[in-house]
Amino acid sequence: MAFRLWRTERQVVVMRIVINGFGRIGRTVLRQILTLPDGQGVTIAAINDIAPLETCAYLFKYDSVFGPYPGPVDAGDASLIIGDLEIPFSREADLSALDLEGVDVVMECTGKADTGEIARRGLDAGAANILISGPSRAAEKTIVLGANEEQLGKHRIVSNGSCTTNALAPLLRGLDDAIGIGTGHMTTIHCYTGSQPMVDAPRGPLERSRAGGVSMVPTTTSATKLVGKVVPRMSGRITGAAVRVPAISVSAVDLTVTWERPLGEPVNEMLQRVFAGSPVIGFTGDRVVSTDMRTRPESLVIALPETLSASDRQARIFGWYDNEWGFSRRMIDMARLMSAR
Repeated sequence: MAFRLWRTERQVVVMRIVINGFGRIGRTVLRQILTLPDGQGVTIAAINDIAPLETCAYLFKYDSVFGPYPGPVDAGDASLIIGDLEIPFSREADLSALDLEGVDVVMECTGKADTGEIARRGLDAGAANILISGPSRAAEKTIVLGANEEQLGKHRIVSNGSCTTNALAPLLRGLDDAIGIGTGHMTTIHCYTGSQPMVDAPRGPLERSRAGGVSMVPTTTSATKLVGKVVPRMSGRITGAAVRVPAISVSAVDLTVTWERPLGEPVNEMLQRVFAGSPVIGFTGDRVVSTDMRTRPESLVIALPETLSASDRQARIFGWYDNEWGFSRRMIDMARLMSAR
């Protein structure tokens, strides 16, 4: 399967990371490193963000999605103090101004590393690798665990893709490897994000200018284009759209595919066979709603009660993904894989 390489490398890796950009993903990465077994061997060498340290400490301590951090959090003179841990904190707009010698991975979480000049700043400061927490034209390669990690090679500036691409690409890769996909269409039912206004305000596309907390907003998604980069053979075979909904966390993938040959077995049996043991694709047999899936670590959790099939050549597959927690877990896993080379 596509995730074979990651599974063989999932031992504890000692690494030093810097978090550049302490927003939703940066804070969620740190929370997981400090509270989950996945944090073994990881040293947070520094955090860099242009926001005031006191504000960053407050937003880490009190989180509207995941609740309060389970321990003391304070702002020092130039450090974020979490329990007995003191993490150096800087406010440099240009990361190349820092000394990052000995840093294995910079987690580039500002959302601004879309040019080569910005993406290389961490390397210029001495770091070994840059991992970008979103799509980026400046990345040498976009890698999605469970889909194309065998292509990581020696690339030093890597994009982790988008949360929806992480949910969709491993699913498509596994299904196409095992069964063969003819064509398909994916709709992501996505919670609102910071790119949407709280009240009606200009935001480019007209529908994205509407208040995100009160309407379902039809829009586009970059995931299908990214899937074509990550799994090139799927390019032109999958279309996609998005609907932003008034939920603060957890999104869903609603995928309909046609098979290249008759399936020959129940859809749910096929899914559980193909993705048995996958670290990125999980399952639930319960009739759950989105909040039940909060803090699930997988890239996608397939909802078995929601699958449908009109014939042995067509199926509807529905899955949940915590677009912050699951994606942040993949950031940690990808950093570990990059450091282990």
